[in-house]
Amino acid sequence: MPRLTAGLWVQAYLARLGQAAIPAFVTSKGDATAGAVLVKQNPMDGSACVYQRSVDLITGHRTWVVLTKGSESDVDSTIARQRKFDPDLWVIEVEDRDGRHLLEEPGLDR
Repeated sequence: MPRLTAGLWVQAYLARLGQAAIPAFVTSKGDATAGAVLVKQNPMDGSACVYQRSVDLITGHRTWVVLTKGSESDVDSTIARQRKFDPDLWVIEVEDRDGRHLLEEPGLDR
C-alpha cells in the first residue's frame, strides 16, 4: 500500500482531531513530501509525551511509539534537539486534558 506524503498525512490527522474536538497545532512545518512527524501530546498539566513513527523490522508494520515523556520543558528540549538534527521534521502539538491523540485510530499508521 502506498504511503501518504507527510503534508497530506498531517492535514488528515488535523482533520481527524478536529472532528473529535481535540485542539491541535502544527508547531514546526517539515518537508511536505517525506518529512518525519512527531506528535506531542500535551495534557495541559505541565507534563507531555512525544510520539514518533517506527517500523517493525520483521513485519514492516508502522506504529507509533513514545520517543520521550516527562515535564513539558524536558519534552520541548528533546523536540528542539530532534529539530536541529532533522530540519525537515514536522511537530504537531495535541492539547487534550484526557491525553487523547487518536494515533491508534485506523488509517493513521500510514
